[in-house]
Amino acid sequence: MAGPGPVSGPAMADTIYALSSAPGRAGVAVVRLSGPGAGPALKALAGKLPPPRQAARALLKDGAADIIDDALVLWFPGPASFTGEDVTEFHIHGGRAVLAALFAALRARPGLRLAEPGEFSRRAFAHGKLDLTQAEAIADLIDAETEAQRRQGLAQMQGELGRLYEAWRQDLLRALAHLEADIDFPEEDLPEGVTAAVAPQMRALQAAIGAHLADNRRGERLRDGIGVVILGAPNVGKSSLLNALARREAAIVSDIAGTTRDIVEVHLDLGGYPVVLADTAGLRETADRIESEGVRRALARAESADLKLLVIDAASWPALPPATVALLDDDTLLIANKTDAAPLPEGASYQGRPVLPLSVATGAGLDELLKSLSAEIAARYGRQHGQGGNATLTRARHREALEHCHASLARFLANDGDAELAAEDLRLAARALGRITGSVGVEDILDIVFRDFCIGK
Repeated sequence: MAGPGPVSGPAMADTIYALSSAPGRAGVAVVRLSGPGAGPALKALAGKLPPPRQAARALLKDGAADIIDDALVLWFPGPASFTGEDVTEFHIHGGRAVLAALFAALRARPGLRLAEPGEFSRRAFAHGKLDLTQAEAIADLIDAETEAQRRQGLAQMQGELGRLYEAWRQDLLRALAHLEADIDFPEEDLPEGVTAAVAPQMRALQAAIGAHLADNRRGERLRDGIGVVILGAPNVGKSSLLNALARREAAIVSDIAGTTRDIVEVHLDLGGYPVVLADTAGLRETADRIESEGVRRALARAESADLKLLVIDAASWPALPPATVALLDDDTLLIANKTDAAPLPEGASYQGRPVLPLSVATGAGLDELLKSLSAEIAARYGRQHGQGGNATLTRARHREALEHCHASLARFLANDGDAELAAEDLRLAARALGRITGSVGVEDILDIVFRDFCIGK
């Protein structure tokens, strides 16, 4: 699946080294080397190379007598390593002075230099150990803060997304090979109507890509955070609700109407899902230009939010402000706050929508609200909604490339019989998929042509 990527950027002949564990004081620090000098550096500092892929204890020495540390070392001769090159790992004590001494010894060796950001993963891609989606997943796993983000990053790193796109690309290349053979070798005894013959498969492929794109941006939202906005009139308890959900005083709470004027955001982990929760200005007509701008921003955030928490004062039930009613839709949870002062009738609903009773002041109803919100998020963004198995789009560049592929297939299916234009559309579609994984090439097309049609017999 993972093909060789373009070898560019930092010199690949260099041996690179870097701290692979978190910086700062720690029990253990891991320093990784990759490149032709990894083995000689390990032998020079540890005295010998340990058996491949086996941890060995070694006294690291800088010169004949100066001991750097009593450490564990690992040796991964290429190509059986993360980068595909010779790789060494030093597991040393995590003090700054120990790390500085080891870095000084490595820096003194010719041909060794500090790695640039992402360079180990870039070399792994260049040597065919990872495709681009897997390399991106490494960064996502490192940045993962919730269980859903961890699962998504791990699935992508294990190749779910890359395998799906590569299978689609192979279907395109196979169809393209037939068309190319029909165009370039008309004297051969080839099946008639090649374009019409591959059209059903391409139509099915276009439908699969379309379904994959129609995912409500699930993967991107899991990666970046699901947008939830709190809306309502002034003084209904929006900021108090934000603080209760965040479990800290993130927003100023006051009985003075219009206190919140800008958007206040907090990042939460709700049931394992990443959520960006936003408090907004109270919705009302106002002559205050700053507050008016806050209301405008609140309405704009409501337009872009994935879910809305619409808060009303229980004392006003069942009357709702017109500005509040206008925001009710299928992406809204309706909440009646301050039920400690004005209890809500059991099973209350508005226009067929259930109303969640809440008292932020006493905490009554908060657990039920969290359960309802978590259930709604899980129903929308859980793994069961992923198209193409569990593989999900996670980045805008994936979506853009898939949209180009989908559009190219649409042109192919609308073609009125021009074989050369049809072949070009399939070529563009395959190239768009190849840009996602980094496996763009033409030799694989020629391989399929020779295998399927025995050209040159």
